[in-house]
Amino acid sequence: MVITMQAVIEVPMFHSGSAPPWPVEPLAPGSWLVLDADCTDERTGLFVAALASQIDVAPPGGRDEVVDALLAEELLIAVGGLQVGDTEIGTNVVPGCCSGLEDWRDWTQALAGGSPWLGHDPGPEVEVLGEVLRVWQDGGPNRHGGRWAGCHVDIPRRALPELLLRVQRDLVGFLDALAGWAARSGLGQRGSALVKAVDQNFAITTTPDLPVG
Repeated sequence: MVITMQAVIEVPMFHSGSAPPWPVEPLAPGSWLVLDADCTDERTGLFVAALASQIDVAPPGGRDEVVDALLAEELLIAVGGLQVGDTEIGTNVVPGCCSGLEDWRDWTQALAGGSPWLGHDPGPEVEVLGEVLRVWQDGGPNRHGGRWAGCHVDIPRRALPELLLRVQRDLVGFLDALAGWAARSGLGQRGSALVKAVDQNFAITTTPDLPVG
């Protein structure tokens, strides 16, 4: 059994006339963008465009205006969270609707016997079964019926701290990718400020409070 855990955001639907002012990878709306050090400029640009899709940007909405609008926000959010998978059986559990990547550290609640809020429709849920954390794609009344019947991933409780630390390392790597994208895009000080804002809003480099071992 090989368990994976990845930071992801949901690719938004860009409305007609509101295309991002920089190249982005044309992933399908509703699909999941994995954030790590391997993100290309087009995938990194897609992440920034997803952030911008959550806010109002005054016209003309060019590159600098979009980044300035992001920097003016008190809180940056991104629809997403953590995706968990079992590569042996080929099962993935993805964040539910309205879940946010900014809350990824809430997964530590599972170490204390609780379940973080992982979104709804379907409603992912962590069920504590002794030393196993069973992550259901739909933890509600349709757990054993309907489209997501039986869909779950089992995580050994002792493995969760290291999985979360790996997520943090992936996100730190993504910050490097973001800094590179910003530099190559000619954003200058705006780029440095954007990297800092993403770090702060998504609690990336803050030392995690996790038991290890």
